[in-house]
Amino acid sequence: MQGKHFIHLVCAHCGAVNRLPENRAGENPACGKCGDKVLSGTPVDLDSKSFQRFIERNDVPVVVDFWATWCGPCRAMAPAFAEAAAELEPAIRLARLETEAAQSVAASFGIRSIPTLIKFRGGREVARQSGAMGAADIVRWARSG
Repeated sequence: MQGKHFIHLVCAHCGAVNRLPENRAGENPACGKCGDKVLSGTPVDLDSKSFQRFIERNDVPVVVDFWATWCGPCRAMAPAFAEAAAELEPAIRLARLETEAAQSVAASFGIRSIPTLIKFRGGREVARQSGAMGAADIVRWARSG
């Protein structure tokens, strides 16, 4: 179809890659595989198995919060990160990776302090920010560059 642009979004529930008309992503479409909504409006919890697929197969930028359950600043930032996810989707996807459960992934990105946010485009890191932030700061940072 000429003039119609499509994007790929990974389902927040089953991980299936969905091909959607770009202008309909904001309508919160259902997944072609599981039937749930592709976009959750909340951060997607990733693990070492789902991480690479999620950052590589979404055609929109993905911001990943590298965090740990024992980290006070991480727990304090969680509600702000969730608020930012609700505001940023579908233009930017937000996800979380628990570093204790996915140590090899955290090590591969040289995570030295948490929380650390990394913004990915096409599976590649394009920006990084360490330290807890409020929702407005997360949104501003995610939209920059």
